[in-house]
Amino acid sequence: MPYEDVLIRNNVRVVGSGQQIIVLAHGFGCDQQMWRFLLPYLGNDYTLVLFDYVGSGASHLGAYSKQKYETLEGYAQDIIDICQTLDLYNVHLVGHSVSGIISLLVAQKIAARINSLIMVCPSPCFLNIPPDYFGGFEEQDLKELMDLMDKNYIGWAHYLAPLVTGEEENSSLTTELSDSFCSTNPLTAKTFAKATFFSDHRASLPLNQHPVLLLQSANDSLAAVSIGEYMHNHTPNSSLKVIAAQGHCLHMSHPEKVANAIKAFLPTIHTDCKL
Repeated sequence: MPYEDVLIRNNVRVVGSGQQIIVLAHGFGCDQQMWRFLLPYLGNDYTLVLFDYVGSGASHLGAYSKQKYETLEGYAQDIIDICQTLDLYNVHLVGHSVSGIISLLVAQKIAARINSLIMVCPSPCFLNIPPDYFGGFEEQDLKELMDLMDKNYIGWAHYLAPLVTGEEENSSLTTELSDSFCSTNPLTAKTFAKATFFSDHRASLPLNQHPVLLLQSANDSLAAVSIGEYMHNHTPNSSLKVIAAQGHCLHMSHPEKVANAIKAFLPTIHTDCKL
């Protein structure tokens, strides 16, 4: 794929300064703008690579393939393409929500290019699979959520946004997230939603080979602390930090705390920035 195509396809931006490279991967229903709260805390010390998954934000919708993006591996391929196109090495991957698992899949495919993983409010599986695992949602509840997307897309967005943020419906953060959901093409949103909420990547956790920082919110309706503990217990070379906060979007609601946790976690040895 030509150099220009990947950067246009995924609306790639490179900002900040610093020898260590951080690639920021947004979650479902969002785009790279959701990282803007974090940028002031990291931009002076790190080179930051931002992008939109195909089907999200200002990505090139003409590159969208339902078959490719109906699994998380399709979204992982977007990150792989970006890393290979920019020839990035020693990359710290920061992934929000489902992008924590997507980042794990990336690291397993291009291990030599990845240095570490930082997962913000991740979950390997949102489904309850008793008796051993409780992801927080019954399968029927998630199917009804998908049905609501078909019947009343705007209503679905207004319902899901406060559940994600943990804030009132009229809060600025909830309104922004709801608007982001509404601005996403319904077809691509539903495909991403299915890949997010119905996938089970618990088996990928023990395969990890990189240092992992798990950042979990103390009160999160989508990914409880118990999920973070499960991931920590099943992911080699991982550490778990629970942040005193509410909601699923720590990088937006508590960017300074997230930035401080990242800075404390990242290796102190600076490497060459290969851009």
